Amino acid sequence: MRAKSISREFFASVAAVVLLGLGVMCLSQSALSISYFAQERHAALTGILDGAAAVSEQLAGSASGIIITDPIPDESMRERAESRLELFNTATQTLLFVTDDSGTVLLHTGSDDVLTGEAVPADLLARINAEGELFTTGDMNGVFSKQYYVLGRPLQAQDSAGYIFAATDMGALGDYVGDMANMFLLSAAIALIVASVLSAIFARRFTEPIEAISEAARKLGSGDFTARAPVNGCTELADFAVTFNNMAARLQTIDNSRGQFMGNIAHELRTPMTTIQGFIDGMLDGTIPPQEQKKYLEIVSQETGRLSRLVKNMLDITKLEAGEYQLHARCYDIWETVTDVVLSDEQRIEDAKIDIQGLGGGRAMVYADPDFVHQVVYNIVDNAIKFTPPDGVIRFATRRVGDKIEMSIENTGAGIAPDALPFVFDRFYKEDRSRGLNTRGSGLGLHICKVLVNLSGGEIRVESQEGEWCRFTFSLPAGDAKKGEDPKKSAPVPARR
Repeated sequence: MRAKSISREFFASVAAVVLLGLGVMCLSQSALSISYFAQERHAALTGILDGAAAVSEQLAGSASGIIITDPIPDESMRERAESRLELFNTATQTLLFVTDDSGTVLLHTGSDDVLTGEAVPADLLARINAEGELFTTGDMNGVFSKQYYVLGRPLQAQDSAGYIFAATDMGALGDYVGDMANMFLLSAAIALIVASVLSAIFARRFTEPIEAISEAARKLGSGDFTARAPVNGCTELADFAVTFNNMAARLQTIDNSRGQFMGNIAHELRTPMTTIQGFIDGMLDGTIPPQEQKKYLEIVSQETGRLSRLVKNMLDITKLEAGEYQLHARCYDIWETVTDVVLSDEQRIEDAKIDIQGLGGGRAMVYADPDFVHQVVYNIVDNAIKFTPPDGVIRFATRRVGDKIEMSIENTGAGIAPDALPFVFDRFYKEDRSRGLNTRGSGLGLHICKVLVNLSGGEIRVESQEGEWCRFTFSLPAGDAKKGEDPKKSAPVPARR
């Protein structure tokens, strides 16, 4: 099914509201008018019947000799009574008629075709007797040939009874209702024309920014991540455009990062694989003599290890960013991890003639996953060993800052250039290779450190004085040395992204 346009939807909504409002107004006005007409007619007929009291007494009084239960015998009296009633009819445009106690019409004003000759129903007469008068609308169950407002009262004589009625035509109400219906139709037509014009104008104002966003979305879907939507229109559409642009910018960043990531992976994999292939081919074709093959096999082994670490780091990053790692946090002394890492690299430290300072400080209880912290400390210490010159120093220190424990690892050496500091924790970032720094690293270790520290609820930063020193500092939630491990907190929880 084809979707409706905004213009149609907007017009349909406005038209429905306008028509509904006019309809409710018309019905309310009609109901009020009917009630008003009825009250006004009742008051008018009451006054007319009050004015006809003298005629009623003449017709019903014993002094006149008229007996209401029988046809009026005195023709002159009848003519005189009809003449008196006709004056009321002429002056007020009201029909007057008199009935006997059974409801049979004895005399009336107006033309003969107004009354059908039917007697007034007994139930209506009973209501007059019970309530003193009757006010009703319609044809009185066939008494009239058309619709009337009717007011009836009892007409009493000494030994007999009858009834006098005053009626006025309901045609005025019909004319009024018809005029209202015509006015409603005219108003509805004008309102619909105005609504269609306004709908076209306002719908255009709404659809222009939406069409611009839709066009930008089509470009974005076709791979153009530079597409942006103009921020204009009402507040909601402007916010929508801002949200869309933020999403597009994020997708562009992700696309650029993906491209760089793939390029970096290709570069990092190509270098050791080229080295391995070259040395193996040299051994196979005899370019490398047998007595030199052990030396080059050691290089191949190193490059293979480098490939293995690179693949492992990439897998770790993928799992970390996907939230697949489980955080098994507990309260323990962070110096245990630092000591283990330093002892595991003891041979490298001795070979590089590096002096270790600050190791074995006072207890520093943290609440973290020991495996995560071990990976962080190992990566930072590994970098420190690489870049610390012979007879240099690697210094460890901890301090408490609020509810966090900060661990700093500082090493002397060339340090990091100021323009490189903001990018140290980016994936695959390595300083200018021409300076000979970290030429064999993958550029993933520090990025993994940042992800692990963030997952542990801490932060990591780097400071450096180029040509003198470099210091990495990371924080972790402080633990309680007295209470020790909290068994409730030691349960595994999903790692947060």
